[in-house]
Amino acid sequence: MALIAYDGVDAAAFQTTRHLRDDDLATWRQAIGRYFEPRPGMRLLDLGCGTGSWAQAFRAWWPELDVVAVDPSAAMRERAVFQSVIPGAADDIPCEDGSLDGVWLSTVIHHVPDLAAAAREIRRVLKPGAPVLIRSAFAGRHEAISLFRWFPEAVAVLDRYPSIADVEAAFATAALRTVGCEPVSQVTAPSVAEAAAGLRREAHTPLQLISDEEYAAGVARLNDAARTQSGPVIDALDLLVLR
Repeated sequence: MALIAYDGVDAAAFQTTRHLRDDDLATWRQAIGRYFEPRPGMRLLDLGCGTGSWAQAFRAWWPELDVVAVDPSAAMRERAVFQSVIPGAADDIPCEDGSLDGVWLSTVIHHVPDLAAAAREIRRVLKPGAPVLIRSAFAGRHEAISLFRWFPEAVAVLDRYPSIADVEAAFATAALRTVGCEPVSQVTAPSVAEAAAGLRREAHTPLQLISDEEYAAGVARLNDAARTQSGPVIDALDLLVLR
């Protein structure tokens, strides 16, 4: 079971606040391109695509790609900016054996209840040598993510996420091995003030799973920072790649 249910409220908050601006995706395009070289006719799966912002970006970057988007949440699928999103899950992918040239998972690995089962299913649908590209915050790696500076209580939630070693061990059972792991910087918000104004608790799993008192304390820290700090909010999530 996912850490949160992703109902209509969650999906609306995610759509409103978690889509990066086009200009702020450049670092991710460069990083992905180091492991995935799109060619006409190739198929890329956005697994757990949420409201579809990454699938939309892939189609814009590489029009020659056939982008397939899958998500288990009806609320997310209904609000997707990418059409169309297919029902499915990490352990039940609606694709044929050996039909995909790559699988992308963005901030979803912590919602997968059985990583080994997901690894086997992903291995089933991949062509030999095709990459699995996992963008995530991993347990024990919160230092480069501003959310955890303002909400340090949420680090305990992050520590419930899989670690990089956990993911590597699970995917090794499906003969998928790490070929790269790197932090990728991104502009999450143009300023701390805009981050504070646009914050939606429902859009962030770690914030939903702390207490109301802890959340209020973090909002106060964020608002204090918004009054004193200038410049964009720059975070780094990890890109873990397996083949």
